Amino acid sequence: MSTISPLLKEMDQEAQTTRKMLQRVPTAYFSWRPHQKSMTIKQLATHIAELPSWVTMAVTTDELDFAANPYKPEDVSNTEDLLGYFERSLADGRAHLTAAKEETLAEPWTLRNGSDILYVATKGEVIRMAYCQIVHHRAQLGVFLRLLDIPIPGSYGPSADEHEFQPAEESVVEQQL
Repeated sequence: MSTISPLLKEMDQEAQTTRKMLQRVPTAYFSWRPHQKSMTIKQLATHIAELPSWVTMAVTTDELDFAANPYKPEDVSNTEDLLGYFERSLADGRAHLTAAKEETLAEPWTLRNGSDILYVATKGEVIRMAYCQIVHHRAQLGVFLRLLDIPIPGSYGPSADEHEFQPAEESVVEQQL
C-alpha cells in the first residue's frame, strides 16, 4: 500500500486550512507578539508558510544540521507576500512528494545541531512531523489572532466565529451533573 497518496491528500487538506489562517494575518500587526518570549506574528506566519518545504527537504536530503545551515527566514513584507511564499512552498513540497519513490520514505533522516543529534526518523516520519508542526503553529497563530480580536476560520469544522454557539439548555446540563 502506498503511503504517498494519503500524505498528498493530507497535505492538500491541511493547506486549505492553513491558507485561510494566513489570509487573516494583517500586515499592520506583523511586528506584534503576545509575549516577549513569543515570535512576532510575522515570524510565526512565515514559519507556517515555509513548513511545506520541509517535505522537499525530507525527500531530497538525509539531514538538516542547524550548525552548518543557520536559519534564514523568508522576508515577507505583507500578507500577499506571505500567501505567495506559502503557495510556492506548498507547490514545491507537493511536487517533490508526488515524484518520490515509496522506498525513499523508509530511508533515515537526521536533524542535528553540529554533533548533537536532535531527531532521527524515516523520511516519511519527517513529513508527518512537518504536518504536525503546521497544525501546532497554526493553533498558535489562532491564539495570536484571537488576542487581536480577528475572527478565526474553522479548521475541521466551523469556528465559534463562523457558527453561533448554542449552549445546552440548563435542564439538560443539570441532568448530566
